[in-house]
Amino acid sequence: MRWTRQSLTAFALVLAVATTAAGQAGREVFPFPVTTFELDNGLTVVGVDYDSPGIVAYYTVVRTGSRNEVEPGFSGYAHFFEHMMFRGTEKYPTEVYNAVVKRIGADSNAFTTTDWTTYYIVASSDALETIVDLESDRFRNLRYSEDDFRTEAGAILGEYNLNFSNPVALLRETLHDLAYTTHPYKHTTIGLLEDIREMPNHYDYSLQFYDRYYRPENCIVVVVGDFDQAELERLAREYYGGWERGGFEPEIPAEPPQTEARATRITWPNPTLPFLMMGYHAPAFSDERIDMPALDVLSQLLFSQTSPLFRQLYLEEQVVDALQGGALDSRDAPLFTIIARITDPARVDYVRDAVVAEIERLKTEPVDEAVLAATKSHMRYAFAMGLDNPGAIAQTLGHYLQLTRDPETVNRVYALYDAVSPEDIRMVANRYFADANRTEVVLTQEEAR
Repeated sequence: MRWTRQSLTAFALVLAVATTAAGQAGREVFPFPVTTFELDNGLTVVGVDYDSPGIVAYYTVVRTGSRNEVEPGFSGYAHFFEHMMFRGTEKYPTEVYNAVVKRIGADSNAFTTTDWTTYYIVASSDALETIVDLESDRFRNLRYSEDDFRTEAGAILGEYNLNFSNPVALLRETLHDLAYTTHPYKHTTIGLLEDIREMPNHYDYSLQFYDRYYRPENCIVVVVGDFDQAELERLAREYYGGWERGGFEPEIPAEPPQTEARATRITWPNPTLPFLMMGYHAPAFSDERIDMPALDVLSQLLFSQTSPLFRQLYLEEQVVDALQGGALDSRDAPLFTIIARITDPARVDYVRDAVVAEIERLKTEPVDEAVLAATKSHMRYAFAMGLDNPGAIAQTLGHYLQLTRDPETVNRVYALYDAVSPEDIRMVANRYFADANRTEVVLTQEEAR
């Protein structure tokens, strides 16, 4: 590995951060006390003791995302309910719900991913019972008319059009459609355009989706900050105890192994630099096997701002103005996705070949032990530094809970990160970065006619 003075300086900065974090190695990366209990109906409630006087974060994690959209023609419904859950109930119609949220000075919103949907409120801790009342009511008693449904479906079409004013949205949609043949990761979270256009005609299906997935056994409530654990348990039993358990289990089709490389080219009607996006099928999240953590570390070795590849393509040759890669923690096998925006349309192939060559190097050359140690320490340090407020802690723990339902997952997976060795890096580079496992999409500006 050739180090320039510039890269040595950058590496020294990483080592300085790593030295700060080194004392944390061997200790739990999630340092806050956690208490978990489960109601008879299957609802899990997780309380995290965190010193935030007067503030509490209340996250409701629904273990449903676009992964659950298995029926053809019905993509986008997990994201749709992120919108509809703010439509109100008989007890708290929309305007009343919003007025209460405003009165308690709350930050309230939601988000959807491939695997989970989350609703959150961050507010004064003395409003905890009000929050529990609001959230339990809409999860148990959501009501919306067919007209409300059609209105919101139209808003989602507008959101789709807004998202797809960015070429990266088309690039990602094309990559997933090409890389997957069977699994619902084939479509992105917002859904397919043809399904969104048809959505206003499927009011009855929306009620079925809500009935299937908005059930206590499919949800986890995470509360972080200034609250009394005994009071939280009392409130949970009072407000959620009558919520009826469901029983629906989706049959998620497994994606067969990819046996040959796939590639396509697409165009964009407006001015843009060319983009290259590549995807390799990667392992699902696990806090037991080393593969997924080793790939996360490998992504840092490949694409961090101190990596040889970034230095070559971005700093020295300036043939890209954006370069990143990695895989999301996912309940089923995701894509390890690499994206580059290329400054010269004639050098797309050059950039692809440079990325592939660096991956090939990692298949045979062992990673320097000092570089690997610094990378892992920096990852741990960056994670720990993000746990600095109730909302961030609730969202982070919710992420791991939606994967395994176990709050200890976060500590187990970071123990695996600490254990990643140079041989593990070589192993995952060879196992997952075969040419036959690669899908490639190139996006270029549409030629003028």
